[in-house]
Amino acid sequence: MRIIRDYHFVSETDRGASAAIGNFDGVHLGHQSVIDIARREGGKIGAPLGVMTFEPHPRQYFAPHAPAFRLMGRAARAHRLEKLGVERLYELNFNAALSALSPEDFARKVIHEGLGLRHVVVGADFCFGKGRAGNVEDLQAFGAKLGFGVSIAELLEGHTGEVSSTAIRTALSEGRPRDAAAMLGHWHRIEGKVVGGEQRGRELGYPTANMNITGLHQPKFGVYAALVDVLEGPHKGTYHGAASLGVRPMFDGETPNLETYIFDFKGDLYGTPLSVGLVDFLRPELKFDGLEALIEQMDADCRKARQILDAL
Repeated sequence: MRIIRDYHFVSETDRGASAAIGNFDGVHLGHQSVIDIARREGGKIGAPLGVMTFEPHPRQYFAPHAPAFRLMGRAARAHRLEKLGVERLYELNFNAALSALSPEDFARKVIHEGLGLRHVVVGADFCFGKGRAGNVEDLQAFGAKLGFGVSIAELLEGHTGEVSSTAIRTALSEGRPRDAAAMLGHWHRIEGKVVGGEQRGRELGYPTANMNITGLHQPKFGVYAALVDVLEGPHKGTYHGAASLGVRPMFDGETPNLETYIFDFKGDLYGTPLSVGLVDFLRPELKFDGLEALIEQMDADCRKARQILDAL
């Protein structure tokens, strides 16, 4: 998959795709349905499959100090899109110039002249241009005028209602990762490099891989059964584990992070990118009377996590 970040300088090889447009936070089933339509339409005209998205997320750009809300960072989103067969990721820089374009200028300068897209697919609630002034009917009209096709994907309904990033955030905040996964079409994953910690887990007999979650939506704090993908290096592969998400109340922590104990694993993972999938919420964060009680609970957490993961 090729990643293009500036619509002003695009090679002929990267032009002419059939592209789904949106923010694709989480790349949930609704997003995947939009991408599938782009794939189908591209097949009809011999165009590569593309996705146009924006970085930073427009919501981050306009409200940089608002609480973190993203389900995945740009690298995790790119990994997921590549798994879906996306060939061109137009990850455009969202800045003052792009946000100031009128709907018609966006259609003309970005979609038509800049990227030369032959077909675009958007959700039924798609809005674009300065002040979100353009809607899907406007996009269809601009497409007819400029010569690119437009398909509108209906909003997807799941067993719990509309599939949306907001509904997924709610499920995660309430400690319901399986409900989130039903809307995502995959386990909710937190990706990042392993960073150095205080090595308390090692002292307790449970060495953990620590990851920063700054900038991401925070699922319910507590302990989870987890699937762990080591993405690079000599230990690359998929493992089972138990992950603790939160501030470590036993040790008066303040900054939330993710600490994952990988079952039956030996090796150095510092600096290695991991992808940790949350499978089941086991319990909330607790403060114990002492280390012995903490270790006893960790033993129980791992036994329960093993049972859950072995049954997948």
